[in-house]
Amino acid sequence: MSMKKGETIKSSEITPKGVYLNRRLFMRGAALAVSTAATGLLYKQLLAPAAKEPAPEGIRAGAAQGRWDLPGEPATGYDDITSYNNFYEFTTSKEGVAEKSKGFVTRPWAVSVEGLVNKPRVFDLDELIRLAPQEDRIYRLRCVEGWSMVIPWLGFPLARLLEQAEPQAGARFVAFQTLLDPKRLPNQRSRVLDWPYVEGLRLDEAMHPLTILATGLYGEPLPPQDGAPVRLVVPWKYGFKSIKSIVRVTLVERQPPTTWNIAASDEYGFYSNVNPGVPHPRWSQSSERRIGEFGRRPTLLFNGYADEVAHLYAGMDLRKSF
Repeated sequence: MSMKKGETIKSSEITPKGVYLNRRLFMRGAALAVSTAATGLLYKQLLAPAAKEPAPEGIRAGAAQGRWDLPGEPATGYDDITSYNNFYEFTTSKEGVAEKSKGFVTRPWAVSVEGLVNKPRVFDLDELIRLAPQEDRIYRLRCVEGWSMVIPWLGFPLARLLEQAEPQAGARFVAFQTLLDPKRLPNQRSRVLDWPYVEGLRLDEAMHPLTILATGLYGEPLPPQDGAPVRLVVPWKYGFKSIKSIVRVTLVERQPPTTWNIAASDEYGFYSNVNPGVPHPRWSQSSERRIGEFGRRPTLLFNGYADEVAHLYAGMDLRKSF
């Protein structure tokens, strides 16, 4: 199907990136589809209804009072946030992550901070939370495929953790790594991406007060499908920059590799800033569909956080450094 320049595509029509990249997986799925039985099995797996769970009573009460809304932008419902997820370590189906991640064990858990630091440390999750008190942070999350949410995160500035390790003068970037454990993250047995999932930020981006490590949402601990027990949230960047289930943070001198840039460097740059003026090669980024709403809305530069973060990129060509 051909599209005119600037034309948007419905998110429901977008092939999951991992399937698009993994030609062998795609062809094998096409071959299986020749069989009626195989087709039924395939559709059952990919199109299974989302495992929605009702929000806890405290969340429902707070939501009714508008506690977690942004001005003019109501928070996305708890059931949507916990049933429509990108977490390829479990499955490439957004609606299937919640079911696939049931039973994921997140304790004990440790996060190491290492590399160009004076005080490398391994933080137990409870110790991490004690060192960095939790705060409600209501942020927009914009996904590269054209959908968005408003999520009431519970977390703390990443800077508080990095300061504990005392970055050295030569540290210019921060690299992150997700847990590598195919027994607990079964889709890591596939070749849909290079594992483990890795991500990176420039040090000044990492130290910005809007950048947080999230351990919960709606005042409750993170569910597995949303990146438990600790994930990165950088609200002015596309959602794939928010690495989940983090186990390692490394300060380095040179720009680190990132999973989606490795997979398709022409589509996913290192910076990944929300920029409606830079279209994805396969669809426009100029508008988005807010989950839970009808229609589309214009996408805002830096996801609406330009006043806070635009200075970080002064003098840069954001069409080249995308």
